[in-house]
Amino acid sequence: MEKLREILKNMHPDVDFDTATDLIGEGVLDTLDIVTLITEINSEFDVAIPAEEVVPENFDSAASIWALIERLDEE
Repeated sequence: MEKLREILKNMHPDVDFDTATDLIGEGVLDTLDIVTLITEINSEFDVAIPAEEVVPENFDSAASIWALIERLDEE
């Protein structure tokens, strides 16, 4: 989870990703951010995120992104 926080902080240093819970709805993460994040996740965690998993619920918080990574890593 620490590496994920680091990736997110590099993208938006002004956001507290430990408490933010509506990253998509509040406009913190836009489409370009999500594409960048997916690329970073693939590189850092060796997890491919399929298109059907690219939904707001999976990217609304650091916790939901981490849960997605863990779930895909188990598959």
